[in-house]
Amino acid sequence: MGVERKLVGPRMSDIVIHNGVIYLSGKVPGNLAVGIQEQTKEVLATIERLLEEAGSDKAHLLRAEIWLSSMTNFALMNEVWDSWVVPGSTPTRATVEARLARPECLIEIMVTAVVKAE
Repeated sequence: MGVERKLVGPRMSDIVIHNGVIYLSGKVPGNLAVGIQEQTKEVLATIERLLEEAGSDKAHLLRAEIWLSSMTNFALMNEVWDSWVVPGSTPTRATVEARLARPECLIEIMVTAVVKAE
């Protein structure tokens, strides 16, 4: 089986699919003038849209990697995350503090999922 790339740019693809596994590039919010909960909601909405385009949804997540600009935002981010994930279908997850590309960016999330069976 080959590699399928969607939303391909000069630096990266937003979606790569191989052997029924979907890899999304790291997603950051577009609106950097809001707080962590709003940024998290925006990023998760983007992830949902991309998963749909790739033939999946959040119930089929395998793994999530979350980078926060400050761990002081951990609890507030988790409130949004916990209301977004599908109970009983939560992925493995790691959350770390990191200096992100722009200081106003409070979060970046990258996920891996499986393609839904037809």
